[in-house]
Amino acid sequence: MPAESPEFQARIARLFVYPVKSCAGVERSEAVLGATGLDLDRAWMVVDARGQGVTQRELPRLALVRPQLKLDEVVLRAPGMLALHLAIDAVEAPVRVRVWDDEVAAYDMGDVAAQWFSDFLGQRLRLVRFDPDHRRLSNLRWTGGHEAPNQFSDGYPVLVLGEASLAGLNARLAAAGHAPVGIERFRPNLVLGGIEAHDEDRVDMLTIGAEQPVRLKLVKPCPRCPIPNIDPATAERSPAVGDALQAYRQDARLDGAITFGMNAIVLDGEDQVLRVGQPAEASWVFG
Repeated sequence: MPAESPEFQARIARLFVYPVKSCAGVERSEAVLGATGLDLDRAWMVVDARGQGVTQRELPRLALVRPQLKLDEVVLRAPGMLALHLAIDAVEAPVRVRVWDDEVAAYDMGDVAAQWFSDFLGQRLRLVRFDPDHRRLSNLRWTGGHEAPNQFSDGYPVLVLGEASLAGLNARLAAAGHAPVGIERFRPNLVLGGIEAHDEDRVDMLTIGAEQPVRLKLVKPCPRCPIPNIDPATAERSPAVGDALQAYRQDARLDGAITFGMNAIVLDGEDQVLRVGQPAEASWVFG
């Protein structure tokens, strides 16, 4: 008898890496997966004078910093600034910094990088890189006891979102007289095509590939802060996106928080390459 078809079938439609937390993403046709997510994702972070990480929530112009990944360096560009070149294999002094409530080990990236961000954003800032020897784990309650390490992500290694979910939001925005928005506002790593809106909410284990499969466990709905209200092209704020989500995306699993997309952890497939077009399958958590 033929094998049963999986209940959930999708494909990787887009891949994004965000080298510097809260700066623009880099779209890739393929990306290496590690335990902490896609290679170089949230490896760097901007911190204030107290060593606290800063994001678009406080400094929306971070959205205008656009990274480019090259073989041995990351090049950062921003309006009115000369390019900043960061060697991928070079750091300076060790430091302790905070990402939300977690104090972690990191490395300062030096005075040139600090001055670049300070000049562009108008306050004293520094750039740091996560210390790969430090273990910062996702919340064990949500991971089911699996130890899932992160770098400077908000709390989970991979964010998964379906194309159809964005299309549904854009239909609501259009009905309210607003322009559509791009998926970049939601900062996913893995965008799935070929599924219905919010199907990503209803599966548990996502299997990608066949010979050496990657297994991602979707563990927690992603609660949304004000960042999707920020236009990544202009850094200007508008409440339209948040207002639209408020009308239909209150999630009982998070006490009514507004959610969009699913946080995932890596169970199998470290060092495997994810590629746009790869098939993905899963089983429904509930029918």
